[in-house]
Amino acid sequence: MYSLNYDIQFNNNGKKFKLQLLASVNIKKSVENLADTATIVLPESVLNTVLKIEDKINRGTAVTIKLGYDSNLKTEFVGFITEITNNSNALVINCEDALFVFRKSVPDKIFKLPTVKTIAQYLVDQVDKSYAVVCDFDFTYEKFTIYQATAYDVLLKLVEELKVNIFFNTELKELHIHAPYLLKTGQVKYRMQQNVESASLEYKKPEDKKIEINIECTGKDGKKLTAKAGIEGGDKITRTVSATSQKGLESLVDAEMLLRSGNRYEGSFTGWLIPYCEPTYTVHFSDDDYKNEKGENPKAGNYYCTSVETNFSDAGGSRTIQLGIRL
Repeated sequence: MYSLNYDIQFNNNGKKFKLQLLASVNIKKSVENLADTATIVLPESVLNTVLKIEDKINRGTAVTIKLGYDSNLKTEFVGFITEITNNSNALVINCEDALFVFRKSVPDKIFKLPTVKTIAQYLVDQVDKSYAVVCDFDFTYEKFTIYQATAYDVLLKLVEELKVNIFFNTELKELHIHAPYLLKTGQVKYRMQQNVESASLEYKKPEDKKIEINIECTGKDGKKLTAKAGIEGGDKITRTVSATSQKGLESLVDAEMLLRSGNRYEGSFTGWLIPYCEPTYTVHFSDDDYKNEKGENPKAGNYYCTSVETNFSDAGGSRTIQLGIRL
């Protein structure tokens, strides 16, 4: 029988502190969100003695969370404390990944013909040069302006305009920028009858939702460039961007189509701490109840993991997983 175990450590400017008591941990990770977050809940008091930890940790203190069974622990979260609060007879420690570091103002700047990587590198150079930019999204702006903004504001603008996945690997000190579903970092198998506790999933096909995407810009010569995809008459999505070429527009259309089309499961399913899974993993998912008369399961296959929510307490450990398109 497995025994739940954890190792949660804080580093406050070189002064290390290991957590000895724990009520619960909640960790949320997603390629669709700029930040991964963790919430650590402690009992407010033990044997009528109030816990005092504010003299050991505070806002900005680094935190590493490892969870698992027996001595087989996995690093689940690396980040920084954003706040410590008292809530319903409990101490709540809220944490955020490296985005916490990038919530700083950066100098105003006007870029001419910058790539996405150029903009990201500028942010890193201004905030913390120890971070590396890992970017394979090839797009060039005609013009990009930073004015009275934080690095977070700029990253959020890139996400909203380009529909790219931007996230941090805080442990490796990396800022990642990728087209949707491109980065694949691991593999895991889930079978409804074997290692899935519960599920609320609905299988969707591209023909279930028809969309038409139009992205346009005005070129240097004043002529309008347009890239289109999808089916005419479907739900229409139109955006205007500051691009430099037809190729750039088409890369945005491709990213938008990937996000909105393709065979996929909508909803989520919940498993346990084993097997380990995180966003960017390829998940082989199958359900024996959906086999056809030939004994085949047409819905079984590899799907892209977009988000994982991990919960840990005396009651047990679990992961709730959301899938993207079928790969």
